[in-house]
Amino acid sequence: MIETDILIVGAGPVGLFTVFEAGLLKLKCHLVDALPQVGGQLSEIYPKKPIYDIPGYPSVLAGDLVDNLMEQIKPFNPSFTLGERAESIEKIDDKYYLLKTNRGTVIKAPVIAIAGGLGSFEPRKPPIEGLEKYEGKGVEYMVKDPDMFADKKLLIAGGGDSALDWTIELSKIAKEITLIHRRTSFRGALDSVEQVMELAKKGKINLITNAQAVDVSGEDHIRSVGVKVDGELKQIDIDYFIPLFGLSPKLGPVAEWGLNINRSAIEVNTLDYSTNVPGVYAIGDINTYEGKLKLILCGFHEATLMVQSAFKRIYPDQKLSFKYTTVTGIEGLS
Repeated sequence: MIETDILIVGAGPVGLFTVFEAGLLKLKCHLVDALPQVGGQLSEIYPKKPIYDIPGYPSVLAGDLVDNLMEQIKPFNPSFTLGERAESIEKIDDKYYLLKTNRGTVIKAPVIAIAGGLGSFEPRKPPIEGLEKYEGKGVEYMVKDPDMFADKKLLIAGGGDSALDWTIELSKIAKEITLIHRRTSFRGALDSVEQVMELAKKGKINLITNAQAVDVSGEDHIRSVGVKVDGELKQIDIDYFIPLFGLSPKLGPVAEWGLNINRSAIEVNTLDYSTNVPGVYAIGDINTYEGKLKLILCGFHEATLMVQSAFKRIYPDQKLSFKYTTVTGIEGLS
């Protein structure tokens, strides 16, 4: 059995930063994640995607952010159970929980912090007959390695941030990019929309709105996509088709833990991001409250306040003395 102060379910960026904040209070952490590596979506889906809203970083690759977070928490020696899904929790007394994974690992802790991002997830796929035939053969639902698209003809479909951001980034290396969207307006950040419009104006990308992919063709590899534009069918020759319609989130076993759930997200008290189950907190994209923004930096803030509350629960008789790292340094706190 593994024993720790805070058991963190999810080893994405918010879960990793929780280790740092807990370490400042001399609390030990153990992290459980169903993925075989740390980093969550940043590592699994878009490790080479630039992120622009991390304070102090005008731009940082998702994979590099994960590496930096791992370096930041190294002084606090967290432990990990990777490649195993958190399955069930059991309250064994007034203070402690036992969590069991799908592979039988048991972790004991007084506090559980759920930092599972979107939970378990899978890409939303367009309803095109025969599309699955080309998965891994020209159809990609996420961009893990941008270099594979260098000097290739790409068709990107979608109107959200991922579609816009990857259109901008891949336009730097692709031979040709066509972005299609079924509407004339986009759901992504205004700055990204403006950049895409400017690329289209300069002829660096092909932008087609009121358009929808309806069929695919090719032998061993996709070679063409039929796109319906204003009711007319147009064939676009490509090397890769990248539909970016977001992820379909599922809470998985967490949904059976007696938590208050609202639209596949866990309701929390914004005082400390506690749930309705004492000793169980939810931070990052997996939680919901009025005014919630699903941003990494918001998750960092939630983790910081959550850890303060967790300390008081673990050590109710001790006075919590907040210290600035600029004064004490990390070595003085670890």
